[in-house]
Amino acid sequence: MPRTTFRVPRRLLAATATAALTLAMALTTATTPAVAAPALKAMTISPAPEARTTGTTEAISGFWACFVPSGYTYTSSRSSYTCSGGGSYRTTEFYVEPPADGLWACTTMPGYTHTQVMSSYTCSGGGSYTTSQFLLRNPVTGMWACSVPSGFTYTATQQSYTCSGGASYTTTQFLLRAL
Repeated sequence: MPRTTFRVPRRLLAATATAALTLAMALTTATTPAVAAPALKAMTISPAPEARTTGTTEAISGFWACFVPSGYTYTSSRSSYTCSGGGSYRTTEFYVEPPADGLWACTTMPGYTHTQVMSSYTCSGGGSYTTSQFLLRNPVTGMWACSVPSGFTYTATQQSYTCSGGASYTTTQFLLRAL
């Protein structure tokens, strides 16, 4: 009889791992003796930490993940066994970062434009092919950009190699103007 195999979708594996971790944390908390919580003096709301900061109580902005969460981009990818749920096959891992002005990213992001495109192996998961990386920028009036973001129009165009990722053809750049 032939052997049948199937692949478990990556999101299902991530959800299963999250559920297992949550259960383990709940069991640990349930078996730990209760400690009286200190009294709250005044309720203050502090602002969220800025991106790209590190400290003992703040999260590091860049991290390896099995998928790219909404609102984030990735700046590198690699092929590994980490996200295959202990399987014997490789999947792609992403180095996830919040979008920022001046960041070379593997995807474009809403609210940003890009002013350069580069062809690179960085975003292809260690593959033997190149993909595009985009130089993210906060759009401002008077900027030449490769795309026109929401809330902007353009007042002139020009042909350039800057947005073609090193290809031998030109693409259009747009002179941005805020609406």
